Amino acid sequence: MGDKLLLLVPELILFAGAVVLSVLGLSPRQRIREMLPLITCVFLVAAFIATPFVYDPDNVKRAGLLMPELGRFIKMVVCFVGVILAMVSVGLVDRRLEADVQASRLPFDPLRASRGEYFVFFLLSLTGVMLCCNATDLIWLFLALELTSLPTYIMVAMSRSSRRAQEASVKYFFLGAMAAAVFLYGFSLLYGATGTIVLSEMRDRFAEQKILTGTINPIGTVGMILAILGVSFKIAAVPMHFYAADVYEGAAAPVTAFLGFVPKAAGTIALIMLLGTLGWGGWGVSGAGGTGWALLPPPILATLLMMAGLTMTLGNIGALLQKSVKRMLAYSSIAHSGYLLIGIIAGPGLGLSAVLFYLMVYGLMNTGAFAVLAGLERQGEEIESVEDLAGLRQRHPVMAWAMAICAGSLLGFPPLLGFIGKLMLLIAGVNADQIVIVVVAVINSAISAWYYLRLVGLPILAKPSARGETIVRSPATWRRVAAVICALAQLVLILPFFTGALLRAAGHRTAEAAVEEPIRTDIAEAEAGLSVELRDTHDPVRIGEIETYVIEIRNQGDRPDTNVRVTCHIEPTAKFASASGPTTARVAAGVVTFDPLDWLEADATATFQVSAQAIAAADSRFRVIVHSEMLGERPVEETEATTLYE
Repeated sequence: MGDKLLLLVPELILFAGAVVLSVLGLSPRQRIREMLPLITCVFLVAAFIATPFVYDPDNVKRAGLLMPELGRFIKMVVCFVGVILAMVSVGLVDRRLEADVQASRLPFDPLRASRGEYFVFFLLSLTGVMLCCNATDLIWLFLALELTSLPTYIMVAMSRSSRRAQEASVKYFFLGAMAAAVFLYGFSLLYGATGTIVLSEMRDRFAEQKILTGTINPIGTVGMILAILGVSFKIAAVPMHFYAADVYEGAAAPVTAFLGFVPKAAGTIALIMLLGTLGWGGWGVSGAGGTGWALLPPPILATLLMMAGLTMTLGNIGALLQKSVKRMLAYSSIAHSGYLLIGIIAGPGLGLSAVLFYLMVYGLMNTGAFAVLAGLERQGEEIESVEDLAGLRQRHPVMAWAMAICAGSLLGFPPLLGFIGKLMLLIAGVNADQIVIVVVAVINSAISAWYYLRLVGLPILAKPSARGETIVRSPATWRRVAAVICALAQLVLILPFFTGALLRAAGHRTAEAAVEEPIRTDIAEAEAGLSVELRDTHDPVRIGEIETYVIEIRNQGDRPDTNVRVTCHIEPTAKFASASGPTTARVAAGVVTFDPLDWLEADATATFQVSAQAIAAADSRFRVIVHSEMLGERPVEETEATTLYE
């Protein structure tokens, strides 16, 4: 318990910041109230600095999390992007109230002040994202997701005084409640299918079902699909994407930037955690060509593929029809959720590494685009029409170039950071043999060029319109600073390589993490006195090459009546090339099963050998199940030894 609490230090820092902000927001001194965004950034920086210290390898190992290293990268990214979002939010809330108080037209009334509350909700929502990484069970995951979402409903309502913002908040709240009901019902079915809510135990239950039947039971399948559909609301993916355009348009630009990254990050983490209970690889598929293997159970894989294809297509087609910049970027956000799903489908190794990297890249380029909108205004109101951006370079050249660079990165234009992130996702899809969805993604990227190039060309190449002449800078300078930071981040080509070091510590069982460490050779003992040891012939694992793994099963008994009959099941996450042993090897549903060895005498050793192609370094993970029967005066009994190698 202590080790788990230690990993929560970054979240505790943000919670402490929320408490401090709730008090300082009521201060009668205007100077203190103006410092609330700075105080928010201070606590975010403190959480950023604390994260690598608390994620000590020993602490992480003892915490017993499903994906223990995931939080190291995610929490640092959330804090980093959170600082930029806080800069964009400067001067958003209580702008008119503070102007009246400063002009002595009104006395300061704490009951009317909302700036402190806004930044409290800001930090609490970010805390929810970080808590998703530390989820050990379904209840924790549910509460973390809701802690991420509930503050955003209020932030949308308080961001603007217009009725449109209130309408957007109500739509967002009710659709969010419906989505929560869907994935909570899915969670209940997952509990019914496995008998546990603990994610690590659920993974073991699903692994046992996979070995016995090649798939999970129907209740678990339906539960996982419902959970995925419910969580898709967080990332604005089909079929839970309908709210995005109206909510993005109704909320103020700083809040829209917040919605574009924070709930999407939480939903992505939740999907990774849920699918992590299934594991990627070894699922049986029967077809005309015989029995094959799949990354995920076929119904769940089909659901994710349909979601990815429809999300990309509907998002990009919807964006083509928009004249409002915010609605266009809302549909763009939907399309990018489809790209993220490709990496999630690809799984550990390059897939999840690409997802985590693209999540950071998207947070920067999407926030940069909205920071440009927040940094400009006309008669005290935000600019929203695409035509308002025409000729922006003449009066506001820095903002024009920032919008062009961020839009180009969203398109995936080389050599910007968005191109590298999208390329990683496509390569991950190809490596996972998901060629069709990769082709769909490429076609959709070509479709998106039409509206992204408008956002690139209008500010730089078009002549100014009459409406554009009335656009001025907003009073909050920090919004424009945030836009410049995000634009420069897209140009710094060394950033992907710097991020690669973080990625190696981010994903559990990703390619970067596995390449640096040899395969573990732990020993698990069964009741029958067996020892099971797995050895590989190559160290470290090399992606794409054929690796040979040797499984030695030794009967540790020292009497004749401890002879055992052995049946060995080997479940890797790689493509089998060959298998050999003292008995015949059979491959079904991605699992190698050797015919029973009759009998293994006391102090004797049986050697089984499997050659497999590692399609990702995560394929070094094996699960060896040994079924044995005792021979002697005692009754025959079934025992099992399970060994996990990572």
